[in-house]
Amino acid sequence: MALWDQLRSRTQTMSAQLKTKSDQFRNKEFANASMAMCALISAADGSIEPTERQKTAALIANNEILSIFDAAELRQKFDWYCDKLNQDFDFGKVEAVATVGKLKSKPEQARAVISIGIIIGGADGDFDQHERKTVRDVCFAVGIPPTEFDL
Repeated sequence: MALWDQLRSRTQTMSAQLKTKSDQFRNKEFANASMAMCALISAADGSIEPTERQKTAALIANNEILSIFDAAELRQKFDWYCDKLNQDFDFGKVEAVATVGKLKSKPEQARAVISIGIIIGGADGDFDQHERKTVRDVCFAVGIPPTEFDL
């Protein structure tokens, strides 16, 4: 089984488990961290193409875990992080990773955000090296070993 197939299978299982706990994730920190992660994955190669931004926004709207939030608010926050990354990639990345890092004391929520990043990164069937590095960076920011996600 290819690495992506293993990641996708594991993430789907985790997503199903997390869906049952979604009420625990109904907070602004989780929503912001999730949108920061989605923007980071979209910009993993250093830029965000308009089509990539649209595809990611559609994936966000259809994500079961994120369905507990208002879609318009999520889109606004996602766009905000994307704009930050487009204006100044390095500064935007620091800010987005710091936002996810706020979940360090909430490991279940941090794992859910990482799972969302993996789902978004692999949605096109290619979880590339830039996306993997971005997820690893986020893992380190929240104190979760990347090996937990086979990265």
